[in-house]
Amino acid sequence: MAEDSTGKSPGRWRVFHDKFVVEERYMEARDRKNLYLIAIGLVIVGAVLFFSILASVLQQGGLTAGDEPVRSWLLTLRSEPLTTIMIILAIVFGPVALPIIILVVTVAWGLLAKHAWRPMLLAGAMLTGVILAQVIGRAIDRQRPPVDLMLFGADFTFSFPSGHVLGACDFLLVSAYLVFSRHSNRMAAVAGFALAGVGIFFAAVSRLYLGYHWLTDAFASLSISFVILGGVIALDTWRTARIPGEKITGTLSKADTSQT
Repeated sequence: MAEDSTGKSPGRWRVFHDKFVVEERYMEARDRKNLYLIAIGLVIVGAVLFFSILASVLQQGGLTAGDEPVRSWLLTLRSEPLTTIMIILAIVFGPVALPIIILVVTVAWGLLAKHAWRPMLLAGAMLTGVILAQVIGRAIDRQRPPVDLMLFGADFTFSFPSGHVLGACDFLLVSAYLVFSRHSNRMAAVAGFALAGVGIFFAAVSRLYLGYHWLTDAFASLSISFVILGGVIALDTWRTARIPGEKITGTLSKADTSQT
């Protein structure tokens, strides 16, 4: 068994950690700096947008002026076929189906890739979103639109932010980043994030169409997801991004782990 930098044989957890959790990728210093700038920008934009929406909700003005017109317009679009589609979307991004999808994706990803770092990041981002939605929702306690206009059963829980939309945003945006950040094809990355945007759009529209949320609830969820995505990018970059020739400390080399 190989020895670490202290001259001692590494324990089983250390070997497991360095073999299955540590992930390194090499890039130019400029590219790593840009990732940090993107992460900071996402956090700032998300935080500013969220607190702007929150102020409007608490003051019952400002950005909430668009809530009722959008809801009224969506009411005019209701039809049986469209309602069925929207209910299916609500189920897919709901509190039962989405966790199952995430569990299957993270476990399958980890087993097929024989690596745990990115599946762990995805799971951590999703859990963070759930916790934030619960804490913020209970603290603000905003009422949902009228119950008699809800199309998939009455819901008396908090409206702000939308847990369905936040879950969809986190899953699609973080997954897109974790997949395409390891590829050099920028057009593929653009296409991946575009598809994520389409999914988020339909997830949000389904909640508004079915009568469970206001427009600002959905935008608040998107803003929170921006902050979470920024945090994921920053953590992933700090943990994995290396510059060629940079000295790595605190982990075993691949040769060392192969000898254990």
